[in-house]
Amino acid sequence: MFDFAVVGGGIVGLSTGMALYNRFPNAKVVIIEKESVVAEHQTGHNSGVIHSGIYYKPGSFKARFARQGSKSMTEFCKTYGIDHDICGKVIVATKKEELPLLDNLYHRGLQNELAIQKISVDELKEIEPHVNGLGAIRVPQAGIVNYRQVSEKFAEIIRQHGGEIRFNTKVEKIHEKSNQVTLETNRGSIEASTVINCAGLHSDRVAAAAGYKTDMKILPFRGEYFKLIPEKRYLVKHLIYPVPNPKFPFLGVHFTRMISGEVDAGPNAVLSFKREGYKKTDFSAKDLMESLSFPGLWRMAGKFAKEGLDEYVRSFSKKQFTKSLQELIPEIKEDDLIPAPAGVRAQALRRDGNMVDDFQIIMGKRTIHVCNAPSPAATASIEIGKEVVNRIPEQSHLKEKLLV
Repeated sequence: MFDFAVVGGGIVGLSTGMALYNRFPNAKVVIIEKESVVAEHQTGHNSGVIHSGIYYKPGSFKARFARQGSKSMTEFCKTYGIDHDICGKVIVATKKEELPLLDNLYHRGLQNELAIQKISVDELKEIEPHVNGLGAIRVPQAGIVNYRQVSEKFAEIIRQHGGEIRFNTKVEKIHEKSNQVTLETNRGSIEASTVINCAGLHSDRVAAAAGYKTDMKILPFRGEYFKLIPEKRYLVKHLIYPVPNPKFPFLGVHFTRMISGEVDAGPNAVLSFKREGYKKTDFSAKDLMESLSFPGLWRMAGKFAKEGLDEYVRSFSKKQFTKSLQELIPEIKEDDLIPAPAGVRAQALRRDGNMVDDFQIIMGKRTIHVCNAPSPAATASIEIGKEVVNRIPEQSHLKEKLLV
């Protein structure tokens, strides 16, 4: 029997496994992953940005964990020689009506204890010569990294401590008892004293399998990207973001210089017809019916009908997608863009139609469920892992058996 079983081999599950060994060095830990490799879904389709935490409500987990996480992630990369670049980013107002929103965002960043600067148009042009803007915020803490490489290093560290990672293993049923948890999988049963659910796009289903009904449903939103052709990468020096719409929970199309040297442009945000639906043609009747039968989806759609329609138009019209990008860089042309892989965001939605705005960790008897960890979860992964492990009760049998 294992002391801890972690469901999910993405960056949050792996960081949790690493944090378990930091606290309980003698623990017997297993990571359970239904795919054949780590970081196959949200982590492996991530834009690779090390976020600063400027956007998030002061005092929230997102704000605190992103701020701390950008530091711990950067330190981790330095320690283990993982390629990264703290290149900084600019958040740009392109319309007069966005200037008050930019000012509000600047003050939020100060509340979140970030060393940011409001910069003039001339200063913006020095940083990003091809950007069109009326004003901007410079965020020097932002950076880029390959989170799949980070995850692989997390996995290596777990194995060095004696932990197991079981691939191609899908949890089908969960039996939570007073003294242990039994996981029934497609490859046999696994018993553990404590189970931690870090299943990302399927975290609500894993929680339900353990008997925990929440007010939340995971909805998959596909973010579609283009890449700049190599000849036009010079147009983007760092990271370039628009001022986000405070009423709409997604950040809008932006430019991301990747650690590989490529430049991504996007994403939009459209409901995926499959929880792991990275293509427009991907479809799951079960996943789609779960989404469509959830009243929160229709309530959210009513609130954001115009914004949602705009996202779908961009999904099917490269011309409209290009127009959105031209608000930031007018020189961009349709021919400068080639299709790039999409990502899927696991966003928890409440029945009232409101998106869950912060990370959500639900405590069971012998289970812990990380039920909402969208962006900036990769940036914050080390801090999320610490937080999850800090919530594990220091029961007597754990102290006697596991602590040095």
